[in-house]
Parts: sequence; C-alpha cells; structure tokens
Amino acid sequence: MSDDDMKAEVERLRRENEALKKGTSDGVRMKVSEKGAVSVYGMGRFPVTLYKEQWLKLLNMSDDIRAFIAENEARLKVKE
Repeated sequence: MSDDDMKAEVERLRRENEALKKGTSDGVRMKVSEKGAVSVYGMGRFPVTLYKEQWLKLLNMSDDIRAFIAENEARLKVKE
C-alpha cells in the first residue's frame, strides 16, 4: 500500500469514526438487524430488538408506560 493510499485510508477511517460519534448525544443508536428488526444499542449491555409492529405498539403505549413509571416511582431504581 502506497503512502497516498495509506493516508486516504486513515482519513476515511477518521471520517467514519466522527460519523459514528455524532450518532446521538447520549450514545443510543439504531440499526436494522439481519432478520429485519429494529435494534437499539446503548440502553444496556445488550441491544433491545423488536420488529416494526412491536415498536409501534410500544410507542403507542408511551403515555401508559409514563403513567406506570410515575405510579411506581418509589419502587423503581435508577441505573447510573
């Protein structure tokens, strides 16, 4: 590999690294899994993976989930 090729590759990797860092400010990112589901990374040790209709059902329940969390605030723990 020539010096010019090496420099071009390093620059490409730098741009790719910056693009990955820019994802979202809190480090959560999404991708389509091999099986066609949506995987959300950065929430915990493992990704949260659901199919489209499951995500939509969960998103439609957002008010119920928020109410449940508020009702059970005293019993819930916060991961830091």
